[in-house]
Amino acid sequence: MCSVLVAALSGLSGRLIQIQLVNRQRYAPNSHKAPQRIEKLPATRGMLVDRNEKTLAKSIPVATLYVDKNHLYDPNLASYALAYEQASSQPGWDALDASKRTRRINSLRAEILDSETTEVIVQKHLAHAVSLLARPLNMRREELRAKIETSDGKWVAIAKDIPEEVADSLRETVDKNWLQGFDFENSFQRWYSAPTLATHLTGFTSEIEETDENDQKHPRMVGTFGIECSMEEYLIGRDGWRQYQRDAHGLVMAGNSSNLQAPRPGLNVQLTIDLGLQAIVEEEIDAALAEYKAERAAVVLMDPQTGEVLAMVSRPNFDLNHKETSLKNSFNFATQAIYEPGSTYKLVATSGVLNEGLATPQTSVFCCNGKYVSGKIEVPDHFPYGMLTLEGVLAKSSNIGAYKFALQLGPKKFYDYVKRYGFGKKTGILLSGESSGIARNTGNPVDFSRAAYGYALNVTPLQMACAYCVPANGGKLLKPQIVKSLIANDGTVVQNFPPETVADVIKPKVATQMRAAMEKVVQKGGTATLAAVPGFRVAGKTGTAKRHNPFGRGYLPNSYTVSFVGMLPADNPAFVCVVVIDDPKTDKVTRFGGSIAAPAFAKIATRAAAYMNLEPTEPISQPLAKVTPP
Repeated sequence: MCSVLVAALSGLSGRLIQIQLVNRQRYAPNSHKAPQRIEKLPATRGMLVDRNEKTLAKSIPVATLYVDKNHLYDPNLASYALAYEQASSQPGWDALDASKRTRRINSLRAEILDSETTEVIVQKHLAHAVSLLARPLNMRREELRAKIETSDGKWVAIAKDIPEEVADSLRETVDKNWLQGFDFENSFQRWYSAPTLATHLTGFTSEIEETDENDQKHPRMVGTFGIECSMEEYLIGRDGWRQYQRDAHGLVMAGNSSNLQAPRPGLNVQLTIDLGLQAIVEEEIDAALAEYKAERAAVVLMDPQTGEVLAMVSRPNFDLNHKETSLKNSFNFATQAIYEPGSTYKLVATSGVLNEGLATPQTSVFCCNGKYVSGKIEVPDHFPYGMLTLEGVLAKSSNIGAYKFALQLGPKKFYDYVKRYGFGKKTGILLSGESSGIARNTGNPVDFSRAAYGYALNVTPLQMACAYCVPANGGKLLKPQIVKSLIANDGTVVQNFPPETVADVIKPKVATQMRAAMEKVVQKGGTATLAAVPGFRVAGKTGTAKRHNPFGRGYLPNSYTVSFVGMLPADNPAFVCVVVIDDPKTDKVTRFGGSIAAPAFAKIATRAAAYMNLEPTEPISQPLAKVTPP
């Protein structure tokens, strides 16, 4: 018997030596891993602020309550909470110091483990925990217990987006009552200060699940739309972590400073928009949509000297904090919708012939009394005009006149200017999903004739705003800027986004001539008298285009996209504003750009000029009321 015992103990000793010395490197990581736990410390997502540093979006601390069923259903751990419940109700408990309290809990725990079955201990602990946590979680006891017991998996989230103060109170309850199997994970909830303003531009975040090395799932916030998506790499920051261990009984041991890495917050993104201007534009376009019975529209307000977007609106929109209709209404009309612009596109042909020296503002062309026919090419006008100057072609919006100036350029040169103005390619704005539009030389003379007055091609409202910034700033096409700078939490500017010139399109002299010609559009006899703004010289151009049939060939009957692009003051524009309203169904006015989009522009521009403290350049008089066709 002695020999057998010696042999057995010698074998165990040999195995112990093998594990401790020979295979130490193999088993050491696993020995540390078992009692260790890594808690993620989420980084604060950077804020979104406007050009005046007013907050658009920020992150609010919240927490998620998880149930770890491995610990919740462990009677050795569950018995601690039951022992504390008994001990804390005994006389003299409040007079005991910490060490004596711990000894009493351990003594009672031993009695509970000896006297109760495993199942009873677990069920009593669960019932006790539910009674303490249900009310702070705003849940009924039956609801909370059912959620725990019927959930799949061993690591389950039972309450998300718990406000920070509620989570702190729950943590205190769990710790104080020695409850087991309940863990909290800090996170952030995105909050938008003006949830219905600039929705398509700001965008939103969503929550995805990540699985850690222990096969446990954790939520992570990511930008999925708008600036929240396109600037994700700067906003996200870097998560930190904290490591803690459990003792031999499975209870959490406090860590030390060596196993902590603090999170690094994301950068704040300062946008170029002004929330005051944004609110003005949104109020006025909503009023216009209600008045003219339309659902879809876009407005882009830009600084033509820098390319900065001061306001951008798309309709329909949604609420950023609730997002019930975000999927349905997330289409950004300003950057993603493509439409045939109609007469606003006459900018290309008229500025092109001026820039090439082929015409002057007073050069006249014969407009064929309303109908031009040459072989397969037919160009109609809305009125039988005779001789019109270049300025008159813009003021009266003659299709035939625009086509004749395009003929002077020729298809090759015309489409060269189309390219210079940025049509047919993305503007490069820092927003995902931007459309490039369609503007290419097909070699078809009919397509060329129609392109001269804004058909047989597609543009976005943003492209049109950028194009009209060219005559407004002296002839340069600028990249539209939506991000002004990146700012650290301490206020340090990490990166600026200066103006960026894409192309020199027309000469400064031609830009001045085009602004003067487009002033005639807003004056008496022009198509946009309702775009006039008291106290300011306004330059602009109307557009009215039939809506293409999306389900077949040709155009929809009695259905139009109306637009107006304007700038003021005309001699040195402080802003360019494009208004596009799709398919107005009103029968109170004719459905033209001059009768629907132009007055909407006038209301926006009047309020914007006052907000920007622009000095009036003209004596203030009543605006003209008479409207002529586009």
